Amino acid sequence: MDEQALLGLNPNADADFRQRALAYFEQLKISQDAWQVCAEALAQSIYSAFHIKFFCFQVLEHQVKFKYSELTEVQQQLIRETLITWLQAQMLNPQPEKTFIRNKAAQVFALLFVTEYLTKWPKFFFDILSVVDLNPRGVDMYLRILMAVDAELVDRDVVHTSEASYYFALTLEARRNTLLKDTMREQCIPSLVESWYQILQNYQYNNSELTCQCLEVVGAYVSWIDLSLIANERFINMLLGHMSVEVLREEACDCLFEIVNKGMDPIDKTKLVESLCQVLQSAGLFSIDQEDDVDFLARFSKLVNGMGQALIASWTKLIKNGDMKSAQDSLQAIEAKVALMLQLLIHEDDDISSNIIGFCYDYLHILKQLSALSDQQKANVEAIMLAVMKKLTYDEEYNFENEGEDEAMFVEYRKQLKLLLDRLAQVSPELLLASVRRVFNTTLQNWQTTRFMEVEVAIRLLYMLAEALPVSHGAHFSGDVTKATALQDMMRTLVTSGVSAYQHTSVTLEFFETVVRYEKFFAVEPQHIPTVLMAFLDHRGLRHTSPKVRSRTAYLFSRLVKSLNKQMNPFIEDVLNRIQDLMELSPPENGYQALLSSDDQLFIYETAGVLIVNSEYSAERKQVLMRNLLTPLMEKFKVLLEKLMMAQDEDRQMALADCLNHAVGFASRTSKAFSNKQTVKQCGCSEVYLDCLQTFLPALSCPLQKEVLRSGVRTFLHRMIICLEEEVLPFIPSASEHMLKDCEAKDLQEFIPLINQITAKFKTQVSPFLQQMFMPLLHAIFEVLLLPAEENDQSAALEKQMLRRSYFAFLQTVTGSGMSEVIANQGAENVERVLFTVIQGAVDYPDPIAQKTCFIILSKLVELWGGKDGPVGFADFVYKHIVPACFLAPLKQTFDLADAQTVLALSECAVTLKTIHLKRGPECIQYLQQEYLPSLQVAPEIIQEFCQALQQPDAKVFKNYLKVYKDFFLS
Repeated sequence: MDEQALLGLNPNADADFRQRALAYFEQLKISQDAWQVCAEALAQSIYSAFHIKFFCFQVLEHQVKFKYSELTEVQQQLIRETLITWLQAQMLNPQPEKTFIRNKAAQVFALLFVTEYLTKWPKFFFDILSVVDLNPRGVDMYLRILMAVDAELVDRDVVHTSEASYYFALTLEARRNTLLKDTMREQCIPSLVESWYQILQNYQYNNSELTCQCLEVVGAYVSWIDLSLIANERFINMLLGHMSVEVLREEACDCLFEIVNKGMDPIDKTKLVESLCQVLQSAGLFSIDQEDDVDFLARFSKLVNGMGQALIASWTKLIKNGDMKSAQDSLQAIEAKVALMLQLLIHEDDDISSNIIGFCYDYLHILKQLSALSDQQKANVEAIMLAVMKKLTYDEEYNFENEGEDEAMFVEYRKQLKLLLDRLAQVSPELLLASVRRVFNTTLQNWQTTRFMEVEVAIRLLYMLAEALPVSHGAHFSGDVTKATALQDMMRTLVTSGVSAYQHTSVTLEFFETVVRYEKFFAVEPQHIPTVLMAFLDHRGLRHTSPKVRSRTAYLFSRLVKSLNKQMNPFIEDVLNRIQDLMELSPPENGYQALLSSDDQLFIYETAGVLIVNSEYSAERKQVLMRNLLTPLMEKFKVLLEKLMMAQDEDRQMALADCLNHAVGFASRTSKAFSNKQTVKQCGCSEVYLDCLQTFLPALSCPLQKEVLRSGVRTFLHRMIICLEEEVLPFIPSASEHMLKDCEAKDLQEFIPLINQITAKFKTQVSPFLQQMFMPLLHAIFEVLLLPAEENDQSAALEKQMLRRSYFAFLQTVTGSGMSEVIANQGAENVERVLFTVIQGAVDYPDPIAQKTCFIILSKLVELWGGKDGPVGFADFVYKHIVPACFLAPLKQTFDLADAQTVLALSECAVTLKTIHLKRGPECIQYLQQEYLPSLQVAPEIIQEFCQALQQPDAKVFKNYLKVYKDFFLS
């Protein structure tokens, strides 16, 4: 071997040596016989350096995995002998191999097993067992090999280049694995199980590491071998014995869990679980101590959860089978575990609690199905409820300012508890409501002296009731009097108690979230609106010291104002005055740190717009208020645009452009207040938005930071098309001209939807404009699409693909809006060029989304122009190009009917052919039968069948036929 290259395998080697080692590895992989050098090095222990040994195993692994079938029988035998020789050497070496080398060796053994077990090496396990006997190092390797084999047969994740080959390979591999497992079950599993028992018996008291490894093997294999081999007296007794040994009990727990999890007859499963529980209980394991080893208790909780769910699954099957007596036995067994379940659910460690939630959830599901609950079952429901309420509480260590992994895990855990709460509501809504009310009232009475986490969870429970006790359209305060009264009382307490002033962000946020969740409360008791508004507007909400609270409050305030609608009328001007300073545009040079981010300000501007538009003021007053809102933005915009034009430093240019973009965005956001019913004209606000347009459009001619500025103005135009309708049309030609200058793929891609919106909305009104800008737009698109790009530049390729889609979407909008004359009036040469791009899109680009659009365009053009009075030459184009496209596209190798978008493309292809037949009649059938299909060498009977399907009045018949014709045509 290349000793210099091998130096690069050392973890401490420099980059050049490592690069050389990698190149050497690639060289050995493609070499015919390099693996033999590695095999010899391993068999004869030539190298002592662990990184070289690992390297040799990697080379062997590659040979077995990818090139084994190329080897002669003698060479294959050499690999087997090499591995056995290496295994024998392990028991004689003074020091054990590094763990990662043993794991890699086990992987190579496992690969050889799946390749040879069914044919050349049926004695695989017996050969290994004869070598290792009960030697501890040998046993270690034997157990690692067993785990690697299980990973190959059960856990294997296959990675392939394409989805189709992935599923094909997966199917082949699944069949192979099933055959391997079946053969193992017949030939060697009983012997393997016996070897595991011997290993456990020999090493349980003197080698905990090997014992745990063996328990892991048993747990892995039990899912696919005969359970009676493991679930018998001698094995179970030994495993239960391990539950009392500190170093073994975690693995023993996992092993018992896998046994319990194994599918079996419901009565037998109940008996097995009950026998296990009796022994575990007598060993004192059902008495949970908070001080116990939490790692073990987490595994034990998982085991109890498995046993509980297994019993519930048995009960469900027995009920379904009508065996009521056995079902009752299973239910009693389940009930007997509830006390233990509750101990684990309430445990202070969330992992332990989380592991038992599945059992708890399923138990509640059983209670939901029972016609009546016993007193004990009612007590169990209440106990679960109290446990959930307690466990929802934050602990002291939760970091609200810098939430990390632990905090994220608690948030997920809370979601699990919420599901339990929802299920509790289904079992006993009255009890849940009463319990939450009791906790809420007790806590809120003394919130000033209560810890933040208890106050937060009390409000949180009220919030969660909204989903746990669902109603339509949030009508919590009507209907069921008891529920409505309870919720109304709690909401009244929430808004009048002063708890909004609590000095902790979690309580503050929960207060605002709950107020908005129950916004219908203010329809019942509107007298509390001023109190709540002040909480939002002062230091408790939008002016809070925490940016997180301010940000969330901005969004929630917007939601509240929208929902209160007309109830906000008495407070509008006061609120607008109070939020005025929060809407100031912060230029980059003033260094002032605004209270709200620009994203938060969007919500405030939207809120202001909603307040003005929904008010009962006259149109004149609304116009004044809207102008007061938007004039400062326009004035700042003009000043900032001038500064941008003169700015030299790029960072300053970017900061100014962002600020200009925010100004446009804020103005745009105010227009969201206008609904279809409440037009801008009725509010008298057209003029102010037209002023905004005239203010913002000059930004399009700014040569600096074009992408940012164009994006903002484009968005504003989208909104104005909705709000101002035809009043916006005079501005469109000039805006379009500027946006088409010096544009890139992304600019065009974002500009086209604007033109599509105008075309679809105004149709013939914009026909002259479209005819004028049609070819300039297309030239800009073609210019970008023809730009050369790096072969491996995925980003550029994707941008071009998206632009191509946008281009076809534009043509679809034009043809679909009844404006095909826009295309027709571009001159014969240009029309032909456009048509050929559509044919190309339908056939040549492997993009089913674009292909679908192209066929929609083609079928529309055939419908409009394909008749006897169509444009001169179009009928020829149909037969020479559109008809062939309908056959060539589906025959492409890239046209994959396993893909849903491709199926849609094929469907539109079928519509195109049907439309051609509809417009051209028998002439079309004659052309297919006598000219086109014979030219493709299609058999006469297939041609006849195809034409019959095409002539069927039901389009679905032809679409379905087209899905299968591809195979006929290719055969």
